Amino acid sequence: MELTREQHELLLKHLSLVIEENKVTNLTRIDSVESGRLLHIEDSLAAVPECLDAPQGPVADLGTGGGFPGIPLAVATGRSVDLVDSVGKKTKALDRIIEKLGLSATVRTYNGRIEELALDRPEHYALVTARALTALPSLIELASPLLMPGGRLVALKSADIGDERSWARAIEEKVGMREVSLRTFTLSDGATERSIIVYEKVGTPSVKLPRRPGMAQKRPYKK
Repeated sequence: MELTREQHELLLKHLSLVIEENKVTNLTRIDSVESGRLLHIEDSLAAVPECLDAPQGPVADLGTGGGFPGIPLAVATGRSVDLVDSVGKKTKALDRIIEKLGLSATVRTYNGRIEELALDRPEHYALVTARALTALPSLIELASPLLMPGGRLVALKSADIGDERSWARAIEEKVGMREVSLRTFTLSDGATERSIIVYEKVGTPSVKLPRRPGMAQKRPYKK
């Protein structure tokens, strides 16, 4: 997408700050600007069209790590984003980064489990994002109690999601979600294949959500 010079510089500054913080706090396995531009910035911005299609309202970026895709999406779209991570060292590092970027008015952190956030702020979010966090069946379960009716989950995944997509489709009704789109593409290196899959909160789950922390991953619902 087309970015202003200021937006472009802000995204590069974010990446630089993450790489610097990464020397003392494990935020990312990527340690070079070149790789980061491709696998963090470009990869995150790829989801902008799907995010723009979501209803207006607050955004939660789950398992945010170094703030990807949450911060690039906040910069590109101007939306308010909560960066969610259960590791306190990561959210403290992100707090420092957010302040240095001058984004404190629109970007905040939440240190805690996703299930705890759902209890604190049920059906609060219009959009939930997640990148390479967990398998789709677990992800749609975690996102459902966070989303307002009609809200959307935008999941950034690898290209090979056939099995988990089928499994997620089998439990969609149980968790009140429905797949609305899937887009596959290749990043600008010509080799890295990615997919973005979108789900919408379409109904009330037939099971009580959220479950206890960790249950969505340890004991995901069966097909």
